[in-house]
Amino acid sequence: MLERLRLDGRVAVVTGAGRGLGQAMAKALAAAGTRVVCAARTQAQIDQTVAEIRADGGTAITQTCDVTQSKQVDALVDRCISEFGRIDIMVANAGGGGAPVDAEFWDYPDDAFDAVLATNLKSNFYSSRAAARHMVSQGDGGSIINVASGTALRGNRTFAYPTAKGGVISLSKSAANMLAPHHIRVNTIVPGFVLQAPPQGDVAEQVAAQRGSRIPVRRLGEWWELGPLCVYLASDASSYVTGHAFTIDGGGLAGGLGPVDFVPQHELGA
Repeated sequence: MLERLRLDGRVAVVTGAGRGLGQAMAKALAAAGTRVVCAARTQAQIDQTVAEIRADGGTAITQTCDVTQSKQVDALVDRCISEFGRIDIMVANAGGGGAPVDAEFWDYPDDAFDAVLATNLKSNFYSSRAAARHMVSQGDGGSIINVASGTALRGNRTFAYPTAKGGVISLSKSAANMLAPHHIRVNTIVPGFVLQAPPQGDVAEQVAAQRGSRIPVRRLGEWWELGPLCVYLASDASSYVTGHAFTIDGGGLAGGLGPVDFVPQHELGA
C-alpha cells in the first residue's frame, strides 16, 4: 500500500511554492520522489524552497512566474518539459486575497474584483490548461491539484475571494469530466485556517491559540499537514479519485465558526 504513495520518476510543477502551503507541498512531493519545478513571483523565496529540497536529497529547480499571465504559465510548463522531459503533476496553489476593499457590495470596483479573479481563478485555469495539454500528448495521464479555500464553502465580506475560490472547486469538477478520458485526474484541496509558518513571538502564539479555540480540534492547522494530502492526490493511491474537493480544516466547517462549546445564555420570556 505504501508503495502506491511513492512518486519516483514523476515530475511536478507547484505554483506559489516560495512559502507556506505551497512550499510544504513542494517539499512533500520531492520527499516522495518527485522532481519539482518550484514557481512563484519572488525569486528569493523559491530559491529557499529549492535549497531545502536539495539539502534533503531531492531534485528541484526554480522558475519565476506571474500566474495571472497565461503566457507566463505556458512558459512555466514549457520549462518543466525542457528540463525534465514531461509533467505528471500540476499543483495550482498560487493565490491571494488582494488588497482589502472598503466598499459595500453595490460599490465594489470592477478592477478589484477582476484582480482577485485573475489571481485565484483564472490562474488555476491557466495552470490546468497548460499542464493538461502536455499530459494528453504524453498519453499516460496525470494529476492536477487545485487549491481553493474554506471560504468558498461559506462566503464572507471579502466576497471576491470566496467567489473565486468557489469557482476553483467548480473548475476542478468540470475539468475532471473533460480530462477523465485521458486518464488525467483533477481534484481540489480546500484548506481551512492553516498557519503559513510557526508563530513568531508570544503575541502571535496567543492569536493562533485564540483562533484555534474556535475549531473543533482546538488548534489551527500547520503548513506541513497539506503535504501528505497533496502526495496522496498526486499518487496512484488515489487512482480512482477525481472531481472531488478535500477539506482539511480540523472540523471547522462542521463545527461552525463560534467558540467551541459556546452556549448562549438567554432568559426566555413568558
